[in-house]
Amino acid sequence: MLEQFGQQALVHLLVNLAFLVVIWWALQAFRFEFLVKNPKGPQGKVLMIITTIALTQLVSGFFLDYLNWSKMLRFLF
Repeated sequence: MLEQFGQQALVHLLVNLAFLVVIWWALQAFRFEFLVKNPKGPQGKVLMIITTIALTQLVSGFFLDYLNWSKMLRFLF
């Protein structure tokens, strides 16, 4: 039972890290110059980090929920 919790925690960590890297890479193509006065300054960088973390939470949460719901479908019948 505890092994399942450990495996689930490992999957969550790996999925979050994978989506963090992908979203950071994808946001590099976005032009923040239109939204931020000084995108190269510390405030612009912090905004980029916060945006990356927020999007990672949303996307990985959706993916992990979908994964868990698909696993529970076997209990339907």
